[in-house]
Amino acid sequence: VETSKERLKAVHKATVEVASAVMTAVATTVISFLPVFTMEAAEGKLFRPLAFTKTFALIAALLTSLLVLPAAAHLVYKKVNLNNFMKTLQIGSLVILSALCLSYGFYLPSFLFLIAVFGLLKVKRVEPKKADFLKKLIFTSLASLVLVYLIAFSWMPLGLEKPVWLNFLLVALTFGAIMGAVFIFQAIYTPVLSWALRHKIKFLTAPIITVILGVISWQSLGKEFMPALDEGSFLLMPSTTPHAAISESKELMRKIDALVKTIPEVDSVVGKLGRVDSALDPAPISMYENIVNYKSEYIVGKDGHPLRFKYNYAKKEFVRDKDGKLIPDPDGMPYRQWRKHIRTPDDIWKEIIDKISSIKGITIPPKLQPIETRVIMLQTGMRAPIGIKIKGPDLKTIEKVGIQLEGLLKNVPAINPKTVSADRITSKPYLEIAIDREKIARYGLAVKDVLDVIEVAIGGKPITVTVEGRERYPVRVRYLRELRDSPETLTKILVPAKLQMKGKMVHKVQVPLGELAEVKYVPKSQVIKSEDTFLVGYLVFDKNPGWAEVDVVEQAQKFIQEKIKSGEFKVPKGVTLTFAGNYENQIRAEKKLMVVVPIALFVIFLILYFQFNSSITATIVFSGILVAWAGGFILLWCYNQPWFMNISLLGYSIREIFNIKPYNLSTAVWVGFIALFGIASDNGVLIATLIKQRLEQTKERSVEIIREAVLTSAKRRIRPALMTTAATMLALMPVLTSTGRGSDIMVPMAIPSFGGVLFSVITLFVVPVLYSWTEEIKLKFLSK
Repeated sequence: VETSKERLKAVHKATVEVASAVMTAVATTVISFLPVFTMEAAEGKLFRPLAFTKTFALIAALLTSLLVLPAAAHLVYKKVNLNNFMKTLQIGSLVILSALCLSYGFYLPSFLFLIAVFGLLKVKRVEPKKADFLKKLIFTSLASLVLVYLIAFSWMPLGLEKPVWLNFLLVALTFGAIMGAVFIFQAIYTPVLSWALRHKIKFLTAPIITVILGVISWQSLGKEFMPALDEGSFLLMPSTTPHAAISESKELMRKIDALVKTIPEVDSVVGKLGRVDSALDPAPISMYENIVNYKSEYIVGKDGHPLRFKYNYAKKEFVRDKDGKLIPDPDGMPYRQWRKHIRTPDDIWKEIIDKISSIKGITIPPKLQPIETRVIMLQTGMRAPIGIKIKGPDLKTIEKVGIQLEGLLKNVPAINPKTVSADRITSKPYLEIAIDREKIARYGLAVKDVLDVIEVAIGGKPITVTVEGRERYPVRVRYLRELRDSPETLTKILVPAKLQMKGKMVHKVQVPLGELAEVKYVPKSQVIKSEDTFLVGYLVFDKNPGWAEVDVVEQAQKFIQEKIKSGEFKVPKGVTLTFAGNYENQIRAEKKLMVVVPIALFVIFLILYFQFNSSITATIVFSGILVAWAGGFILLWCYNQPWFMNISLLGYSIREIFNIKPYNLSTAVWVGFIALFGIASDNGVLIATLIKQRLEQTKERSVEIIREAVLTSAKRRIRPALMTTAATMLALMPVLTSTGRGSDIMVPMAIPSFGGVLFSVITLFVVPVLYSWTEEIKLKFLSK
């Protein structure tokens, strides 16, 4: 390109060539997030900010790529000074990166960047052809090494206790494996595509089998609403018998706190029983709330990053000062506060349950966390993620049905039998003083006279107020505690009375309360709950490890129906059983997604149709979404298999390094699929757009010409398509292996995206093959 006008035409032509494909790809990605914007409740608050952030980022990237970059390219690409400009740009970039790394304490990358600057300066003395090759080699190699080092330093896949060089080696192997696969794929792409164009039916069996396997994998996965977020604490909510006294409840609570505090990983335990003076906290005395804060895995600073301490590598122990405290050292090792067998917070919970299981008289609670519990209780009123609401005509019937169900559900394989607990509604003992009206009439007493004595003696009655400066305290009169702490002592309370004999007043007498009334314990309701105008009682339980919430509920429902049919369990008239908890949220979210996701997919199809002005081409490109969708489900299914990646690398388990463990279908997983829908069609759009342009420019038509045009277009687009795929996979790798706060949500989101992008490389063959096939069929009909 000699002149500025010619350069402008070249930039304009190149921009116009890819503009429509880029806009279509970005539009499909933005539209794919529409279902996330429609989410409500907890899932909406969690994922809507993600959708807004990604949408704004994509819009900014679109404007930059179509407006800013072409203008910059027109200014930069000048033939006379291009080589010098590029070299100056490379050296300047390396110097700036070296300074940034040095300021943040990354000394090795800073040193490597300076070596690269020195190498580029020395390239002048080499022949021009070799110089260009050496420039690319030096710049690419150093950039890759520094990138891998920075990823290894922040990722640390082998753990913070392992040296950086070992983590660097693992990241380098992972990075090299992905990039090596990209180069190999690019090398074999043309011959494989050429074979596929000649043997279309044989090749298309591969994507068809992939989709079938995806459907099978989908049907085999469990369902849940949302993976539990790690809050750094537990809410231990056991309960005891309703008739337990306050003193006994306090003693049990202290015992629970003391036992849990003996676990080394526990930082603090605070217990509570009863409720505050508010109708919004209807907690009985028999229910405990123990907030258990556990220590972080490593000692962290105020910024949340692990601190490092002086470490003696020869003795393999931390160095301490005279007071036995750890000595901070930036070059040392992070200090792990958990024992070796404690790998996750679930292990700490197991330790807690093992400790409190030795206490008799309390129930084993389901696993809960403070914020999670408050959300569940606000939504359902229950203190468990899964439960049954028993609605009936009276409290005795509800309690009877709950106790029967408690015994039955303990036999369900998916339910932890220790956590099954039904409300004991009518078994709370109340002290009742039944006044005998005939007896008090003999002493000339009214009911009010006896009740006044009971009020003063047991409850107390304020008689005056004492003033202490600006403070005022009521003075209450009542019997001493030892004279009112049992039914026997209450019967000895004296009631003043007057006797009349032959119309004359006789001296006042003191009559024991036991002669005027019957003092006894009567079982009655401790809490009366109602919903939708019906009395209700709760039966709560938790699932066994490895089970999904929806599967647990479905298994429990099936079990109860079988017992009803066999006659072992009879539901009384007027009683209804309703499963509640996170299960309801899952059903609600799934119903909404079942409507919104197809609408979003239809809009994506319309965008593809407007891009190609052909429903057949739009369908061909849209097929990439099906293949990617299947790939996401296949990878999810593989994560649930114990044999998947069950190998060792450098003496470390790949499953542990990459955090491979079973995951269920949840709202987080569906958000990952929603993000995948927009990405999956991008490569197809790029290839199909260029094929369409090539065929429009070709006047003659024959099978050989069509296949050659398709092959040439696909070969030209393979590099940017593979670059996008590799960049996406490398970006998702740290997310897949993350173990910190938020990883409970991010990992399930990343799995379908990673699997879908991995399998979407099949579309690099599917789109050209189907496009060629349709054009050949058109040619066949036109020739007739």
